[in-house]
Amino acid sequence: WRCACIYGLIFGSLTGLGFCYSITRGPENATVLAGSEARFNCTVSAGWKVLIWLCKGSPVLTVTSSQGSLETTERFTSRNYTSGEEFTSELVIHDTRLSDSGRVECSIQQPSENNFAFLSVQVNGSLLIKNSTLTVKENQTIEIVCEALGWAPAPDITWMANDSLIDKSSYVTQQSPGSLGLHNALSTLTLTPTDTEVLTCLAGIEALPSPQKATVTLIFDNSAPENDYSEDNRSTWVIVLAVVLSFLGIVLLIAVIVVAVRCC
Repeated sequence: WRCACIYGLIFGSLTGLGFCYSITRGPENATVLAGSEARFNCTVSAGWKVLIWLCKGSPVLTVTSSQGSLETTERFTSRNYTSGEEFTSELVIHDTRLSDSGRVECSIQQPSENNFAFLSVQVNGSLLIKNSTLTVKENQTIEIVCEALGWAPAPDITWMANDSLIDKSSYVTQQSPGSLGLHNALSTLTLTPTDTEVLTCLAGIEALPSPQKATVTLIFDNSAPENDYSEDNRSTWVIVLAVVLSFLGIVLLIAVIVVAVRCC
């Protein structure tokens, strides 16, 4: 009975000092585009005293129950919410950078009471097809190159003809490292067009709500062979006519000479 009383007194004193609170909901993983905001929520039960946010192991913001948020930089701010007996701190990371990617941790300075999530900052690079229009002839096989520069991570590239996906066997995509931790990709599409169509190169990463696009219009020209044939016929007739006129000229010259000799 004495032991029970002692344990009761100890538990009661710890409760009074605020040792019974805990993290009820920790932060969740987030993937954002560089330059945008990232938000993480941490909810604790009643009795909390200090809440600390850490990014990649370094403290970036502190919240106390008595003084509220203690912000030391404009890039890391917080919003606080209270619902019933629970308190929620929302960490807002402004102007996110590729270097911000990593572990984001919520700590209430109690053993086994740290909750963490991971932030992934991605970079939306450029996408380019050099020619906006191309004219192709019948039975002509062409290669179209789509270039993606300065992405993180390397984008997933697909092709579409009009509104239909092109089979992956028709194109080859090569990835290469760029500068400052970014990535480049080069996708080459090989095909033999049979009609006029619009080809679209699409590059996507998780943080993009929809893929970035670059297009090229293929103009199918099946009149070129006929034009070549008519030009060849025209050239042949010119040559025949020149030969005939030359022959007639020689005959006429001989006739004039004969007549002149007889008259003399």
